[in-house]
Amino acid sequence: MRCPYCGSDDTRVTDSRPVEETNSIRRRRQCDQCGKRFTTYEKIEAIPLVVIKKDSTRQQYDRSKIESGVMRACYKRPVPITQIESMIDKVEADIYSRKGSEVSSAEIGEMIMHRLKALDPVAYVRFASVYREFKDVETFMDELKTLIH
Repeated sequence: MRCPYCGSDDTRVTDSRPVEETNSIRRRRQCDQCGKRFTTYEKIEAIPLVVIKKDSTRQQYDRSKIESGVMRACYKRPVPITQIESMIDKVEADIYSRKGSEVSSAEIGEMIMHRLKALDPVAYVRFASVYREFKDVETFMDELKTLIH
C-alpha cells in the first residue's frame, strides 16, 4: 500500500478489524518512511452476475428486485423483517455459490419459493401465484393442494 503522505511503498499494518455493516476490513497502517499513520478499507469485489430472464434477455443481478418481490409477498404477514433479510441473504449466498457467472430467473424463483414455503405458507402462495403466472383458479388450487399435503 502506498503512503498517501510521502508516496512510499514501505508501509505496514498495525491493526486490522472487520467492519460488520459493510462486510469490509478496516486496516490501520503506518508508513516506515515518514512515520505517519492512515486507514484503509478492503472490500471484496463481487463477481458480476448476469440473470437470464424468461424471454432470454440478460440483466445485471439486482438484489433489490428479490427484496421487493419477497416484501410484496410478505405484506401484512407476521414475518419479522430480520427473517426476511436472512432468507434473502441465504438465497443470495446460494446464487453466488453456483458455478458460472449466469443464473436463470427461473432458478432464482425456485430458490426463493423453497425458502419462502418454510417461512410463511401464505407468502409462498402469493409469490408463487405471480412467479408461476397462474392462469386460472384450477392452477391456483392445485398449488394449494400440494401445499396442504
